[in-house]
Amino acid sequence: MTIKSLLSHLANIRSKQPWLVLNAASQYSLAQSHDPAISHFYSFETGDSAPSSFAIPDGCVDIIFDCNSKQPQALVFGTPMKAIDTQFQAKHRYFGVRFSSGVIPNFLDISAQDLIEKSFDFLDVVPQANYLVEEIIQETNFNSQVAAFKQFFSDKSLRKSSSLTAIVMRRIFDTNGNIRIRELEALTGYTSRTLQRQFRADIGMSPKAYSRIIRCQSAVYQINQMDHVNFSDMAFELGFSDQSHFFREFKKLVNATPLDYQNRVKQGSYLERIRCS
Repeated sequence: MTIKSLLSHLANIRSKQPWLVLNAASQYSLAQSHDPAISHFYSFETGDSAPSSFAIPDGCVDIIFDCNSKQPQALVFGTPMKAIDTQFQAKHRYFGVRFSSGVIPNFLDISAQDLIEKSFDFLDVVPQANYLVEEIIQETNFNSQVAAFKQFFSDKSLRKSSSLTAIVMRRIFDTNGNIRIRELEALTGYTSRTLQRQFRADIGMSPKAYSRIIRCQSAVYQINQMDHVNFSDMAFELGFSDQSHFFREFKKLVNATPLDYQNRVKQGSYLERIRCS
């Protein structure tokens, strides 16, 4: 797959965890989903030393299976609100499912608010799913693991958000997170208090916090997809007061300045690591 076709393929994936790609021992397998509830599936192996990586805010729920036969494990991760250090075991292979931003599968026995910035053992929040964990961990082929999870998910439902939250989420997406609460009040006809209460009940955080995540992910997405980036223009388009404000916010959420991140992505052969199925 050429770089151009790979960028085109990745254009539909807006929720990025770039440090997972860069810290993989070699290739990072990725498969898109035809189900809009799931952003994509991924798999990677770690190197000889236990790598420290960073998870960045993406508004997503991830399920990650550690496929080591001696120390198998499956964890559910809620979105972080800033860049957090994560630890993986050396020489282990991992398989992951990332749900679309703002989507919470109904099979998780946990509230939206309790998911934020936390992780849980998969079997603690998905009772009687031992068979899925065993099947995915025993399977060595990435596409077969994808198929196994799709089969598990085929009869599962999603946690339904209110129509108000759906409207607010769509507007936040459409503006790349560059929107203020008063604009959402004008759009919906509801007060800030009502918007906050309903959105937090459905998504687990405030509209402002979610907008901040989407704005960060929009910046990451643009840097990943573009050869040349004007950071001053990007700061303006995303609604930051100035470039310094943009750099501070990006550093807090991504653990690198936009320029440092751009250099890491280019020099770390980011795209060369990704293998799309």
